[in-house]
Amino acid sequence: MLSPLSSLAALWLTWLLSWFLASGWTTRTVTQQSAGARILQSVPVWIGAILLIRTSRDLLVTPFFQSRPWIGWIAVVLAMLGFAFTWWARIHLGRLWSAAVTLKADHTLIRSGPYAITRHPIYTGLLLAVLATALARGSLSGLLGFGLILLGLVLKLRQEEQFLHTQFGSAYDAYKKDVPALVPDVLTLSVRRRRA
Repeated sequence: MLSPLSSLAALWLTWLLSWFLASGWTTRTVTQQSAGARILQSVPVWIGAILLIRTSRDLLVTPFFQSRPWIGWIAVVLAMLGFAFTWWARIHLGRLWSAAVTLKADHTLIRSGPYAITRHPIYTGLLLAVLATALARGSLSGLLGFGLILLGLVLKLRQEEQFLHTQFGSAYDAYKKDVPALVPDVLTLSVRRRRA
């Protein structure tokens, strides 16, 4: 029988493989971030990922609390929701998606679907899956991993927002005012749904 941690590992492998296989589904790039900027935001993510999956027996991997199976299974469900949100966003974005911060040919400002919930729904879903994994591991290593991945994604998010502001100007400023960057504003969402 699968444990929560082995289920999470299988979910991560499935998501990574599917994400990689879909990476060719993009349109032509017009402008891309510099290699230095990409390294700056990638290093914390990679170090965070290593800390998140680390299994060596030391103080960083020692659990904070007595693990309960139900906590691990809640983490699995949260990770599944996070991965589903990333895929919804990626499919909705279509050929405009890119692993690097880029502007694509015929780039448009997407404000519908998951992009009406957060401006960066792929990062939102990914962070939910990372947080769920850190919760299931219950260790300092997992929490540090989450923190570093969050840092790397926030650095990337800021670069993306500069690109998008340059491209769309006041339209992007209005979007920033209406939609939160990463954490959905549940109250605002329910008000918007009632108005629609």
